[in-house]
Amino acid sequence: MKYTRFEDLPVWQDAIELAVKIFELTAKPEFQHQFRLKDQIESAAISISNNIAEGFERGTTKETLTFLYISKGSSGEVRSLTYVLERVPRFSRLIDLVVDIRRRAASISRQLRGWCNSLQATDLKGHRYLVKATADDLRSEI
Repeated sequence: MKYTRFEDLPVWQDAIELAVKIFELTAKPEFQHQFRLKDQIESAAISISNNIAEGFERGTTKETLTFLYISKGSSGEVRSLTYVLERVPRFSRLIDLVVDIRRRAASISRQLRGWCNSLQATDLKGHRYLVKATADDLRSEI
């Protein structure tokens, strides 16, 4: 399936849902006075969907891959933080939500890996080059 808008990408939609879950988590009283931890996990979550969007909007396959790998890294950061949360006693009441967030982040990471693998296997350079080729083709027909 060919997507024309990043909003239609299932992985972007999943990343938005992950961010919502993380904001639900960080709104809990256990995060009161945990400013750095709260900021870190929220920033990582937002980075996932934003880098998917930015990569999708870029004009070359190479640029898209760069942003998808940044997004994948942010997904790993979220997963890493969930392991910290799981081991800190003050967050023990939230373990089900923490594990759900980790599962979602892992799924997003797998989706991104698959997309990156397919982009690396293609000879297409990106839509920036397709637009130029189309314009050049039209000029040669005139």
